[in-house]
Amino acid sequence: MKNMGLTRLYLVDPKQHPTYEAYSRAAGADDVLAEATVTSSLAEALTGCVWVAGTSARERAVSWPLFDPRQCAELCRDRSEHGDVAIVFGRERTGLTNEELELCHGLIHIPTNPAYNSLNVAAAVQVLCYELRVLWLSGQPPYTEKPRTQTEDQPATTDQLEGMYQHMHQMMEDIGFFGKTNPEVIMRRLKGLFNRAQTTRREVAILRGIFSAAQGRKSSHK
Repeated sequence: MKNMGLTRLYLVDPKQHPTYEAYSRAAGADDVLAEATVTSSLAEALTGCVWVAGTSARERAVSWPLFDPRQCAELCRDRSEHGDVAIVFGRERTGLTNEELELCHGLIHIPTNPAYNSLNVAAAVQVLCYELRVLWLSGQPPYTEKPRTQTEDQPATTDQLEGMYQHMHQMMEDIGFFGKTNPEVIMRRLKGLFNRAQTTRREVAILRGIFSAAQGRKSSHK
């Protein structure tokens, strides 16, 4: 990260922090490690983010938009015009869970050799940081379809979307929508839909109003 000019590191539920081994491996980037933000969950780490991409090396049952590292860097630049963005790296052996990927707007796939596609987390981080660095050095301005001056028209943050999903789930339970179907599968597909749609804060408010109306009552929500 420090090689490529990035410093905002978030660590989610590390087994230990800080450790002597981590600082010895930091090799001069101790300040990045020392200033890292430690959170107990990925949702907490992503609070306030308007766009999130997660790395994944395997096929998933639910379809998320798929980007290569260069496309991801471009989207990070463009979306950062509206707020914080994040790239999420999973565990060395198991990667990200489906529940964690539900917090992402898209997946990043590094096009490695299909015959030997093993890539450790450190290497994946360096690839993404390099693409961000190259784009920054190019000085290319971000692409915006049209300016969004009002707060309500800004992209919804991950925590706002999560509040909407919880409200949606409760509403669907209240009206008896799920029946014999698996709520987890349905919600996963709906989350994928809204993440792809780049839902705005105004749209979240409208949808939550609809959910409250379907429940037959007004609800106060965050």
